[in-house]
Amino acid sequence: MMKLTSTLAIALALGALTACNKSPTEQTADNIEANAENTADTMEANVDNAADVMQANTENAADAVRDAGENKADAVRNGADADGNSAN
Repeated sequence: MMKLTSTLAIALALGALTACNKSPTEQTADNIEANAENTADTMEANVDNAADVMQANTENAADAVRDAGENKADAVRNGADADGNSAN
């Protein structure tokens, strides 16, 4: 674990040194790429969240339709006479 931590620290230090040697134009270009990547990741996450919400809402609506159908069928069954004729 200590070796991994040391390796990561060295990598970060080298990355920082490399960033210092970049021209302002290169740094601006890197920032543009990073911002675009973050925006794209956020868009994808939002779509995933929206899809999850839509699926949950659809499942809830389907359950409600099934429950209503069961309740209506039970009402018809419970309203029938012993010989099968409707009491209503």
